[in-house]
Amino acid sequence: GVERMARRKAVVRRLSAVEALGSVTVIATDKTGTLTENRLFVKDLDVLEPERARRAMVLANDAEHETAAGDPLELALLDHVRAAGIDPIALNRRYPRRSSLPFDSSYKYMRVTVEEDGKPVSYLKGAPEVLLARSRLSPVERKSWAEKAEAYARQGYRVLALAWRAGEGDVEVDFLGLVLLWDPPRKEVPEAIRSSREAGIRVVMITGDHPATAAAIARAVGIQPDRLLVGTQIESLSSEELRVAVRETNLFARVAPEHKLRIVEALKENGEIVAVTGDGVNDAPALKRADVGIAMGQRGSDVAREVADLVLLDDNFATIVAAIEEGRSIYENIQKFIRFLFSTNMAEVLIILFGACGAFLLGLRDESGALLLPLTAAQLLWLNIITDGPPALALALDRNPGVMCLRPRPAQSPLLDARSLRFIFEVGFIKTSIGGLLLVVLPRYGYELGAVRTLLFLYMAIGQLVFVYPSRRINTTPAFNPALHLAVALSVIVQLLTVLVPDLRRLLALQALDARSLVWLSAAVFLTWSLAECAGRGGAWRARWT
Repeated sequence: GVERMARRKAVVRRLSAVEALGSVTVIATDKTGTLTENRLFVKDLDVLEPERARRAMVLANDAEHETAAGDPLELALLDHVRAAGIDPIALNRRYPRRSSLPFDSSYKYMRVTVEEDGKPVSYLKGAPEVLLARSRLSPVERKSWAEKAEAYARQGYRVLALAWRAGEGDVEVDFLGLVLLWDPPRKEVPEAIRSSREAGIRVVMITGDHPATAAAIARAVGIQPDRLLVGTQIESLSSEELRVAVRETNLFARVAPEHKLRIVEALKENGEIVAVTGDGVNDAPALKRADVGIAMGQRGSDVAREVADLVLLDDNFATIVAAIEEGRSIYENIQKFIRFLFSTNMAEVLIILFGACGAFLLGLRDESGALLLPLTAAQLLWLNIITDGPPALALALDRNPGVMCLRPRPAQSPLLDARSLRFIFEVGFIKTSIGGLLLVVLPRYGYELGAVRTLLFLYMAIGQLVFVYPSRRINTTPAFNPALHLAVALSVIVQLLTVLVPDLRRLLALQALDARSLVWLSAAVFLTWSLAECAGRGGAWRARWT
């Protein structure tokens, strides 16, 4: 199952995460690169001085265009200026950097100071509201630019502000204007979010972008932003107030890493099983605190990948949903072969127990003087090797498309849930009863004890093999599994060879059977399979109604 997840671009770093994936009730996801393509490009400029604005885009930039190393936003700025006929390398050489203040989510801007005509000049890029607050614009002008930024953000653009000033500093700056960047949503994300909703999983977007941009992208991919919280509001809420707020908020914008951690903790305190995505060093605490930490494989930091439980090789939200589906399917398959093995082995135990008691009461003993048991030790070992092993292994290859139609499994639910226990006891009782009837009825029709034991042995084996089908349909209807049909068919053939091949007959102390015996065997197996199917389908019917 884990190999299958890896083929779907989700690499499991901790096996415990596979079980947790089946219980996830909330996915807290980033926007950029996860819900969107992380393929930023400059759509337009709304600037006062285009030449100086493009100079700011190059100088206040740490990306390397030649190697494509750096932040996608900064690379998009370099692509734009190069398309406009400006050589970024030549511009950096012409205006060498004297000092810089790197971007940080706490103050939301970057500043570099370069030497221009022998004098220091500073260029800034960052969040519009931050640079507007530091500008020399009048209140009316600030309001006008802020309204423009808001309008662009509502259209889904990622809006970046540019500014400059003479000398070294980041206050009293001259506002240059706005850069409109577009990062299209991934085409497969809306369907993945719809699938999550049907599976009872809530999707929450947590982003550092402008609230209007976040809301536009959220609506585009199918997240309804009924209520939106920004980082400053989160800071003002107490832990109890935040717990209430996260119950009805699907969108968090202008969020810093410490806010992300508080959101995750509040969701967990509400009893949610939370999967969180992250890529930066600062995301590590939230990834560690989550029930399932999911790191980005392409743009994620080494620290984020180290603390994560799951790594996405394609940084795609749809891969998270695929991983949850596989996690649920793995857990479902584990339950299947536990139901199969427990039900069949319970029947074997009861047959041996009741047979031993009956032999003791009737004084039946074999040639060595020991109690005459319904099955010998060699026959029991054969049953466990031939009829238990191959079908149980083949069940691990089952695909379960219906698992995403079920509600998330409670984290504390037992592996053997009520439906599984009911199936085990019902089917085990059915097989024990029919096996017991064979022991009682066959001698009355003239069968010797050796022939009765042979018929019982074949019935226990083939009846056990047909149990595998109802055991896999308790919660969902799985897809066609050729490996399972092949395992059952080969096991049936091998089982029939035990009475057809003389050496195998001697090894297992069996007798050759006539056509009448095969009729008894077929009738017993068909009756057992029919009753087991009724028990299995009844459990599936109850599961759907539940």
